Amino acid sequence: MVVTPELHVPVAARLRYRADEPYTVHLDNHVDLPDPVTWALSRDVLLAGLTRPAGLGDMSVTPGDGPDHGHVLLSLHGEEASALLRIPARALRDFLRRTECVVPVGLERDHVDLDAVVRRLLDDDPDGDE
Repeated sequence: MVVTPELHVPVAARLRYRADEPYTVHLDNHVDLPDPVTWALSRDVLLAGLTRPAGLGDMSVTPGDGPDHGHVLLSLHGEEASALLRIPARALRDFLRRTECVVPVGLERDHVDLDAVVRRLLDDDPDGDE
């Protein structure tokens, strides 16, 4: 985690990917705590961010330069937390290559059950309205 440009604090983290959520990479931070902080990230934005600035709003990814060369800077903003993470580019690239063995880029739609997504959206009524 980047605290200041000169201060980086190591944070225990884990990346996860599942074929039934082919567009999403999950990042669990603070995995050494009872309740890790989990972020849902766009696989496409992570892939693009390896070579150029990518993403808008809640998530952006930028290849590092200068002292951050060889790293990727991942900026995350949520309702309860924000973070700037510095990830070794090679480790992220290797992880993303492994996700492509599970679901190749461009074939994500073949792994999404659209009927289930629609059912979940229709059943999920946060206001209690029917």
